[in-house]
Amino acid sequence: MAKYRHDLPQRRGGVFLTDGGMETTLIFHHGVELPHFAAFVVLDSEEGREHLKRYYESYLAVARENGTGFVLDSPTWRANPDWGAKLGYDAAALKSINVRSIEFLDQLRSSWERPNMPCVIDGAIGPRGDGYKAGNMDASEAEAYHAPQIAAFAEAGADMVTAFTLNGINEAIGIVRAAKAQKIPVAISFTVETDGRLVKGETLRQAIETVDRATQNGSEYFLINCAHPTHFESALNAGETWVGRIHGVRANASAKSHQELDESETLDAGDPTDLSRRYVDLRRSFPAMRILGGCCGTDHRHVAAICEACI
Repeated sequence: MAKYRHDLPQRRGGVFLTDGGMETTLIFHHGVELPHFAAFVVLDSEEGREHLKRYYESYLAVARENGTGFVLDSPTWRANPDWGAKLGYDAAALKSINVRSIEFLDQLRSSWERPNMPCVIDGAIGPRGDGYKAGNMDASEAEAYHAPQIAAFAEAGADMVTAFTLNGINEAIGIVRAAKAQKIPVAISFTVETDGRLVKGETLRQAIETVDRATQNGSEYFLINCAHPTHFESALNAGETWVGRIHGVRANASAKSHQELDESETLDAGDPTDLSRRYVDLRRSFPAMRILGGCCGTDHRHVAAICEACI
């Protein structure tokens, strides 16, 4: 049963941590093979679940030490029909893995949550296609496409859902509408290119304001992920209403472009100290940004540095 669906603790303020680059950490630090960059497949083995448990606990320990909340995102970024088909998962198998991902997180929460450390269980959604390439869905198609995964999360007892690494406005609108139909809170996380714009050239302001208009402010909040702060800092303007809708950042460790990261065979872990300083600057200019984590190339050390610098 969902614990916080009707009263998300991050609505009341305070810093909440998340994890970092799950897929890059599992591949490069744990030596786990992830076909098509899909982390959800590790739930199907005891060894894989142990890897995931150790992965999450390294971040939960940081939150406990610093007395912050935590958003537990499920390992289901790729658990949708198109990517599932490439991995041999039909609709029934995808529903099962999405449900089990929430059950897995619920067990973690029961062990780690404390009165001063609320743990929100969040069903993670990824784009239908490649997060680095433009998609072609309209909002209605996106709503129908993502509805089964969102329904599985709602049935399993997730507190909320978040769509990560989106680069299409219509897909974001469809996801918000599908979540509203399931009566589950939803957040949208866009990714941007090195110029701070979405892949088709829209600004973050255009993306956020368009989604809000089309869904009657249906998203709980917005985030930015899978981009280095140097890519989007200049796209943000303090004091503008739309920026106040951005409540979280999950940046890449590397300042490389998406194309460079896609072609790289080695992990660029960047500079955790420099990254944490950039988070401090973002928090100083945009205090609504209180959900802090990482994306590609980051691990628990980056998140610990960010937490310590910001708190």
